[in-house]
Amino acid sequence: MANYDPNNIFAKILRGELPAYKVFEDEKVFAFLDIMPRAPGHTLVVPKAPARTIIDIAPDDLAHVIKATQNIARAAMTVFAADGITIQQFNEPAGGQVVFHLHVHMIPRKNGVALKPPLSFKEEPAVLSEHASRLAGALQG
Repeated sequence: MANYDPNNIFAKILRGELPAYKVFEDEKVFAFLDIMPRAPGHTLVVPKAPARTIIDIAPDDLAHVIKATQNIARAAMTVFAADGITIQQFNEPAGGQVVFHLHVHMIPRKNGVALKPPLSFKEEPAVLSEHASRLAGALQG
C-alpha cells in the first residue's frame, strides 16, 4: 500500500498508545469522538486494517466501516436529537485528508446550525467523555 505510516495518530490510537473517547469497537472497526468536533457527537470511524485511503482497503473491510458508520449514525440521531447526519471521507492531501489512515467522519447536524470550521475548537474532556458514554450506551442497547 502506498506510503502507509504505521506511526500515524490513528494507528497509535488503535494500538492503545494514545487515548481516545471510544464509542464503538469490534474486530474490524474502532470508532471514537473527534477531540476537535465540528458539532457535538462528531465521530471518527476507523478500520483496524492499515489503510491509507479508500483505494487501499479491502472491499470487505470497507463495507464493515460503512456498516459501523451507519449504525453509529442511527444512534447519534437519537442521542444528539439530530435533524440529519453529515458523512465525510477524504483521500490524500488534494482530497483534504490530514491523517493518513482511512477514516470516516460522522457528524450529527441540527437544522440551521453551521458546522464549526475544521480544527478550530478543542472540546473539553468532560464533554467528550459524556458524549462518548451516551453514544456508546445507545449502541449497546
